[in-house]
Amino acid sequence: MHINRRNILRGVSAISITTAMGAPALAQPHYIIDGIDRPHPTASNGNNWELVSDTVMGGVSNGTMKRHKINGRTALQMQGDVSLENNGGFIQIALDLGNDQSAINTSHWKGIQLDVLGNTEEYNVHLRTVDVTRPWQSYRQSFLTKEEWTTLKLPFSKFTNYRIDAPLNLSALRRIGIVAIGRAFHADISISDLRFYS
Repeated sequence: MHINRRNILRGVSAISITTAMGAPALAQPHYIIDGIDRPHPTASNGNNWELVSDTVMGGVSNGTMKRHKINGRTALQMQGDVSLENNGGFIQIALDLGNDQSAINTSHWKGIQLDVLGNTEEYNVHLRTVDVTRPWQSYRQSFLTKEEWTTLKLPFSKFTNYRIDAPLNLSALRRIGIVAIGRAFHADISISDLRFYS
């Protein structure tokens, strides 16, 4: 694959995915964000996963991120304890979708698909676009995990604004996060495939 760039608001580039033969991404049924096929912590899109917790804001939640085999599948696993002390309350693994200050155009797809295994707790997917300028802003959708591998589809239409008025701009997504948030609990979630689907 290669990328085409075009300018959008705030001087941030949007990446439009095309095939090597130049066919538009619109013709592709999916785009793999991470198939867990590159050395840890690098995702299939070439960017590195990061573990982020509320300690950056004074909280005391803690977590780990590692890659290993879980129930027969190579997976990225986040574990830890979410605490509400000191106005905290989250841990997450996050991945940039574009390069540097780039965004990615996802308007050809319907949503996020992920293969997930967890401890039956609720987690979130958080999306950030070029319109998100504060750490607490995002577009969010919750999902429940099971103790066996499950494929989930999260439509873009079901993501809700959190502390931001601008609608979700699918032509300018910058970052995705898998998040344990909002209550004190032990987090244990694994991802073995993450993609956009049509």
